[in-house]
Amino acid sequence: MTYYGPKQLSEAFRTVRKNTIQIAEEIPEAHYGFRATPETRSVAETLVHLAVTTRFPQQVHIVERRSTMEGVDFVSLFAKMSADEKAPRSKSEILELLRTEGENFTAALESMPEEALADHVHFPQGMVPPTKTRFEMLLGPKEHEMHHRAQLMVVERMLGITPHLTRQMQERMAAMKTAKAGA
Repeated sequence: MTYYGPKQLSEAFRTVRKNTIQIAEEIPEAHYGFRATPETRSVAETLVHLAVTTRFPQQVHIVERRSTMEGVDFVSLFAKMSADEKAPRSKSEILELLRTEGENFTAALESMPEEALADHVHFPQGMVPPTKTRFEMLLGPKEHEMHHRAQLMVVERMLGITPHLTRQMQERMAAMKTAKAGA
């Protein structure tokens, strides 16, 4: 795994979290209760969800270094996560939670021995696939955050905000166009 180890996982997640925090900063606190539909999480709930969901992979893969998911009480885990999401927090508290939990997770990733990424983690009977590598499972939090960050970018559009990544791309395109015109 020398091509993509704990340090690279950590840096990749740090970049994803930095972009999530920028979106959280750009959405006004007055819109933190906004829901795209009644069945979806609010902006605040989505951001807290992203902050707290890194606790599970950190506990399972880094602290405990479990070799099996057998016996994990997912029902209690999801109930606690849902309660965390619904707890009232200000925008500044949510931003601090995103920063703190993100740094806790990235520091834990960096502390992992590289060979741990090759470990196979077994799932309960009947799950497909029956195992995954720890590496694949630790890519999950980054993919999960990118999924929800895309939802937040759609919410930004619904609120009349152009997402920062779109603005940056537009600026690069405008600069290339200007450079080409000047050539």
